[in-house]
Amino acid sequence: MKKLALAFIVCPFILGLVLPAPVMAQSVTNLLKTGPQAPAPGSASADSLGRGTPSGTVFGFLQAAQDGNERAAADYLQMSAARRQSQGPDAAGKLKLLMDSAFVGSLRRISTRPEGDPESGTDQQTIGIFSTRDSDVPVVLVRIADPNDGKIWLFSADTLSKVPELYDNVQAHLIENKLPQSLVRNVFLGMPLWQWLALFAAIPIAVAIGWAMVLLLAIPRRLFLKFRNRPNLHSYSRMSTPLLVSFSAMAHRIMATHIGLPLLPRLYYSRSIGVLVSIGFFWFLLRVSNLTMQRLRNHAITGGRIGTGTLMVLAERLLTALVVVAAVLSILAILGFNLTTVLAGLGIGGIAIAFAAQKTLENLFGGISVLADEVIRVGDYCRFGDRTGTVEDISLRSTRVRTDARTELSIPNGTLATMSIENFTRRDKILFGPVLAIRYETSPDQLRYLLAEVRRMLYEHPKVEDQSASIRFANFDTSALRLEVSAYVLTRDSNEYAAIREDLLLRIMNIVEKSGTGFAFPSQTLYFSRDSGLDKEKAAAAEQQVQQWRDEHKLPFPDFAPDDKSAFRGSIVYPPLESAAGEHSNPG
Repeated sequence: MKKLALAFIVCPFILGLVLPAPVMAQSVTNLLKTGPQAPAPGSASADSLGRGTPSGTVFGFLQAAQDGNERAAADYLQMSAARRQSQGPDAAGKLKLLMDSAFVGSLRRISTRPEGDPESGTDQQTIGIFSTRDSDVPVVLVRIADPNDGKIWLFSADTLSKVPELYDNVQAHLIENKLPQSLVRNVFLGMPLWQWLALFAAIPIAVAIGWAMVLLLAIPRRLFLKFRNRPNLHSYSRMSTPLLVSFSAMAHRIMATHIGLPLLPRLYYSRSIGVLVSIGFFWFLLRVSNLTMQRLRNHAITGGRIGTGTLMVLAERLLTALVVVAAVLSILAILGFNLTTVLAGLGIGGIAIAFAAQKTLENLFGGISVLADEVIRVGDYCRFGDRTGTVEDISLRSTRVRTDARTELSIPNGTLATMSIENFTRRDKILFGPVLAIRYETSPDQLRYLLAEVRRMLYEHPKVEDQSASIRFANFDTSALRLEVSAYVLTRDSNEYAAIREDLLLRIMNIVEKSGTGFAFPSQTLYFSRDSGLDKEKAAAAEQQVQQWRDEHKLPFPDFAPDDKSAFRGSIVYPPLESAAGEHSNPG
């Protein structure tokens, strides 16, 4: 991370200060010329020196003077041909010194249109002022008609008339007069050597100031954590590097204002520092957003909201993409690009991508809908249409399900969002509802005994919900008396439910056998042997028991008394003592 931070710090300085000045100037001039159409031959913008716009005149003059070609720089001054030949180079040199040392204004705001800024007039533009200790003099450009180049912009004669006096005032107070002349006369990429040395010497000081600012900002956080008795998770250390980049760049920029950089290198330097500050700020914003989303995701997962946690991963990725796009647009704006054209291109490109990727976007938003609503989670056993299986993964495009046949089913999230999903894992209990077919030879009192005993067994069973347990004589079927059982088994696990269901069915079989009747055959049967008929002794015992209930006014129809039901609850030992499972669950 430290190496990455060092790269961010060094690269803009290399671009802004080491790259050859002519290349930089040409790129800046091209960025500022944002006309949508190429100039027609013979128009004002067709001037070979680029004097067709106020911006072209200023940058052309600065570039020519910085290259030491003062005779070419004189072509940007409003004076006669004879005077330009004799006094032009000297006037250009003095004007360059004033532009570097006393100019106050924004080069980026100088008009790039041939007609200039309409608010300042059509033939005259004030681009800034020369600020000295004695006075402030406006810097004016005028538009004239040249017989060879058409309408061009030049530094006005009125401004040039005040240059000698301003030059003497500025020259007398220059710090360069007190420095070794070898450092002043030797120029590298448009800047004297002493200014290069001052810039590089300011780098460690700026880094030290930035680090001090980072440490100062950490003090309130540490005091807050100590006051709230919270542990220091060292999350601030992840923010320190981006903050160090921004604070160091700003500190270096403040120190550079006292060095007095030439105007054109000053523009490149300012843009480099602006890029550094933007990188540090968006880097910090990226770290904060990632840390916040990670904490929200961990909090959701800890609270059992797995779907929300997965959705946070998507939100983190989208937020990261937005921060990166904002950072790129900000850097392009600092470098002078016309963002109106860029944003228009992004809008058209976004529409084209949206039309070309409708299904992808449908699946993306379907995945967001599934994750946000938490309809399903990884590990849930569900029914999807006519297929059932266990959810193994929920991605941004599709959901993968392991079916009962052990095959992998992939369902697009767009389809999943519109599908009816039955989630078996979310059920709190499982319905037990067999239908009993009893023989027609069964007497009414035998049927009453059977109903009462099965009902009692359901009430007594500890794994059956007694409030909803019931068995009813439902109908006379073609070949049997139909009894319908309805009860909820208190479990969510399908394997445990299968074991409890088995126990209940076996107990029902015992009760049917004890009542003296039996289950009806599902179809007509022709007997060639003598039928043994019903068990007369058991039938008599069942009828006697029902008669006893009737005599004691305890006939359990339509249901048992509430006190009896409460007494029945849990009286059955389950699992049975003789079962292997019973030995483990009842160790006493």
